[in-house]
Amino acid sequence: MNKNSSTVFFTTDISVKGLTEIYSRINQGMTGKVGIKLHTGEPHGPNLLPLELIKGLQAEIPDSTIVECNVLYPSPRYETAGHREVLKTNGFDFCPVDIMDEEGDVMLPVPGMKEFLAQGKDYTPGDHLTEVAVGKHLLNYDSLLVYTHFKGHAMGGFGGSLKNIGIGIASGHIGKAMVHGMKEFGPDAMSHIGPGFLERMVESGKATIDHFKGHITYINVLKNISVDCDCDAHGAAPKCADIGILGSTDIVAIDKASLDLVYGLPAEQKHDIVERIESRSGPHQIEYMKTLGMGNTDYDLIRL
Repeated sequence: MNKNSSTVFFTTDISVKGLTEIYSRINQGMTGKVGIKLHTGEPHGPNLLPLELIKGLQAEIPDSTIVECNVLYPSPRYETAGHREVLKTNGFDFCPVDIMDEEGDVMLPVPGMKEFLAQGKDYTPGDHLTEVAVGKHLLNYDSLLVYTHFKGHAMGGFGGSLKNIGIGIASGHIGKAMVHGMKEFGPDAMSHIGPGFLERMVESGKATIDHFKGHITYINVLKNISVDCDCDAHGAAPKCADIGILGSTDIVAIDKASLDLVYGLPAEQKHDIVERIESRSGPHQIEYMKTLGMGNTDYDLIRL
């Protein structure tokens, strides 16, 4: 085992038992009131994680609440009232769900970004985030479990733990507009996504990680791996076999390990998802997280 690498735990047992075993290895910092950041999906989303995988794990975590934020794209989840109806439709009635921006947002600083941008290099300050708006209720939690359905993503290439917090915790309107680099709202605003989008998503995620200061951990479930995100109510059917569950306290290591496992699939299974990842420069998420010192790309995969 490399002393300079991070540890990623892995099981092929995609069940509540497998989840709880993974969580038991990475929950050292989970104290006090725990938020479980989950993508709860569009109504009747075709590729959502089975509810038993969510309900079973949540029941094992004391003083835990599923947390979400509203969205920026056209959806019933754009406003809180519609979002709560979607939660009912998708079966999230077994525990509280906190829509964290229901009462507005709060700004979190992105640590070190002002100094980083001041170094000159090729980074333009206006294209990057030194702070980001997140759901105000985030401040009510002592710890955060980033519980992620790993899949493709139309703009990020893939959606792993980083996407789950970098976009998912940004407040539904102001924060998500900041991450997308939108200068103004409008019907075509979402199309103006330049090369800085992935980096702003990383910067937003860094703000959340720094806020929890070690009281944050990550689980990626590699099941129902569509090329589309759960924000697509009509996502494409998966062509990959289910792979397993990963857990780590290092966001870079877990997303890198997830990518490596997907790239290790047989060619006929991975073709579409790899095309989606690479056509959107998805691996740049990993590169930029490493640049900002958010974790290790070197990891030891511990199979349970």
